[in-house]
Formats: sequence, C-alpha cells, structure tokens
Amino acid sequence: MQNSEEVIWSRAVDLVDAMRSGKMSATEVVTAHLERIEDVNAGLNAIVTVTADHALKLAKAADDRQASGEPLGLLHGLPIAHKDLADTAGILTTYGSPLTARNVPTENALVVERSLHAGAITVGKSNTPEFGAGSQTFNAVFGATKNPYNFDKTCGGSSGGAAVALAAGMVPLADGSDLGGSLRNPASFTNVVGMRPSPGRVPSWPKADAWTHLSTEGPMARCVDDVALLLAAQAGADPRSPIAMELTGAKFAPPVQEPSGTLRVAWAPDLGGLPIDPEVRAALAHVPAVFEELGHEVVEAHPDLTEAGRVFDTLRAWSFALGLGSLVKEHGDKVKDTVQWNVQRGLDLSMEDHMDAWRMRGELYQRVITFFGNYDVLLCPVAQVPPFDVETEWISEVDGVAMTTYIEWMRVCSDVTIMNCPAISVPAGFTEHGLPIGLQLVTAPRSDARLLSIAKQFETATSVGERRPPM
Repeated sequence: MQNSEEVIWSRAVDLVDAMRSGKMSATEVVTAHLERIEDVNAGLNAIVTVTADHALKLAKAADDRQASGEPLGLLHGLPIAHKDLADTAGILTTYGSPLTARNVPTENALVVERSLHAGAITVGKSNTPEFGAGSQTFNAVFGATKNPYNFDKTCGGSSGGAAVALAAGMVPLADGSDLGGSLRNPASFTNVVGMRPSPGRVPSWPKADAWTHLSTEGPMARCVDDVALLLAAQAGADPRSPIAMELTGAKFAPPVQEPSGTLRVAWAPDLGGLPIDPEVRAALAHVPAVFEELGHEVVEAHPDLTEAGRVFDTLRAWSFALGLGSLVKEHGDKVKDTVQWNVQRGLDLSMEDHMDAWRMRGELYQRVITFFGNYDVLLCPVAQVPPFDVETEWISEVDGVAMTTYIEWMRVCSDVTIMNCPAISVPAGFTEHGLPIGLQLVTAPRSDARLLSIAKQFETATSVGERRPPM
C-alpha cells in the first residue's frame, strides 16, 4: 500500500484503478481518509457528521465483492461526503437548522442513492448554511467552516463543507447542489473543481419544486477527470424527476478528452458590467493569454443578461416560499433572518411578478442560444470577491458598489444560473495573499461533455489545482 499521504492526495480515478488491480483495498483507502478527517477536521469543521464505523463496514463489503469476482461499480471503494442537505438513510441530516438538528431520514436522496449504487462509501456529511441559503457556510447547529488556505476566511457556500473536505484531503469526491452558485463559489474559494450540470442532467428527488430548472445537484472534486467520474454516476433518467434527461451518465466517464480544434472563446471579465474586486481581476488577468496560447480565438464578449438578476431574485423567492414557507410561518424567528426575508419576498410576489419573470427568462434564453451560435465557451469570474472574513455573513459592497441583499454579491454566478447552461469552476489563480480564485466556464445548454473537455484543457495548461493548502 502507498503511504497515507499519497492515498489522500491521489485522484479518484487513480484510486479506483489501484483498488480494481488489487494494489490497494477499499479498507485501506477508507482508513487513510478517516485518519485524515481525524487529523484536520476539528480545525476546519467541514465534515459535521462522521460515519467511520459505517464506512469501514461498507469498505469491507466492497473488498469482499472484489475477492468473490463480483462486478464492481464505477465508484468502487471511493470515500465520499454528502452535503447535509441531502437525505441519507439512517444518518443524521440536519439541513443546517436547529429545527431539524435531530433529523434522521429513512430514505436516501437520489444523488446519494446513485453514488452508493456505483460503489462509493459514505464517510460523512458536509457542512452547509441553514437550508443552503447563502454563499457562506455557517449555521447554528455546527458553526462555521473555515477555509484551509486561511482559517480566518470563509470557504464560500452553500456546498462549503464539501469543498473544504476536498481541498484538505479528507475525501476524493463530494456531492453538492447549486441554485445561485453553491457548487461553483466554494470551489473557487478553495482551489477545487465544482460543476453545475445542465438542469435535469443530475435528477433530484425528493424535491418540492420538481419542475424547476433553477437548482441542480452535481459533482465536486480536485480535478476535472474526477468530477467527470462522479457525474457519470450521478447522471441519467429517473421517473421520480420530471425534468431528468434520458442520456446515460456513461457518456461522461473519464478520461476526459481535450478539444482538438480551434475554439471561439468569449472572455467576459465582468460579465457585462458587474462590479469585480481588483484582486479577482488581477488573479484572472492571464486567462485570455492561456487560451490564445492553446490556439484559440479570444474576444471580449458576453450575452445580454440585463434582466437576469431580477428574474433570478423572483424565481428564487418563489422557490423559498414553496419549500420553506410553512416552516417559517410555524417557527418564525427560529429560522435565520435571511431565510425569513427570502420566504416573505416570495409570499409577497404577485401574479404579474411571476409572468414578468417567466417572460423575461424566455427572452434571455433565446439570447443565450444566439450567443452560443457564435462562441464555443464563455469565460468569466466565479466570484466577484476573493474569500472574505469568516465572521462576515455576506458581502455588502463590491469594488465600491453597495449590495442590498445577501445574494446580490454573487450575480456573476446567479446570472449564469438563469442562462440554463452547464457551468464549472476550475482553479485559475491566487491573490497576492495566497487566496484561491477560480475561473467560470460556461457552454451552450446541455453541452456538459464539451464543458468538461474545455475545462480539462485549461486545467492541463495551468496546473493551478495542484497547489495544496499550507496546513
């Protein structure tokens, strides 16, 4: 067996190959990661419920299957952390709220079910803000999750615990969810990869707003091939999701092939006039040159997303009222104030507000389709600011521009959500203070495979994701 340090920093695809060939056992791989959790998690607070005994039992069962010659799953023996918003049968699932702090589901969420069916091994639940609200991972049940690149900084959110567990070597794979940037923002803040798949690519169940294309679940890892591996297990149709795409996940299985021809690249350093912190601009200034050196044509361009913020705010408020309205009505101030505000905003919406939002979203989508008729990929920042103080709940000003709500500072992600396209955050650079900055890549609707291909090429060309936190 390799030493534990080599195991915890190995790619998931390499660990699977090693276990399949008999060079390592699932028990050895899981044990190494559990030891890493024991060593570093207390200072980071990324894995809030550790399932060590359960994981070791699953690892032994995986080893027994291999010894008996049984077929092995795509994720055979790989440790995984599930976001604490995803139901896990028999395992504490709090949703980050004191109101559900003792909740133990009897069924697995579909995204968990698929990972387990593919052979992954649950080692714990990753921290999230209360009900996933906000791009800062803290709650009254477990507290705040720290950024491994600087313990005084936030890891972002809402899949912040997942991102930190990956960045600190606690797991090779993690799942998350993304409404306005919750897979992309924490990936950017911690130098890992987080992908928001096309809505319907990874079906969700249970889900109150089953027909919506606003939120989606998806994969996180430390490299593009590992993200593709987890996506291959997560994707595919399911009758419980009315928007699930029929295409099987096998299409995304690694190794991801890099594009062979010249790409038409749109570079949007502020995505059409959004305020961007100078440190973010500086960390991403080299991006156009990287793509030009790869032989691609790069121009500054972006789709017209003028109404995207208004559409997002309306549809998000509606979804909060639908999913959490009755809970807030019953428990009032026992829910954090930003959730109360978002629910009330949804309850106050008029029919005209709904009609305007859906009309504008339709118009925006047509502009996006036209835009991607001219470009293969859109490049822009993932976050408008670098990782900020862990004690700051949300950013109230970006580059001198006031932010009036707790979600407004993430427009560069939420505008992309409204585009209805797949998007990914890939490590791209660091600030002068050593804080990670990610690059957001966006491709045409339902072109997830192309997105992975372009992201892999950028990753190979830059190797920024190989830098580890100075713990």
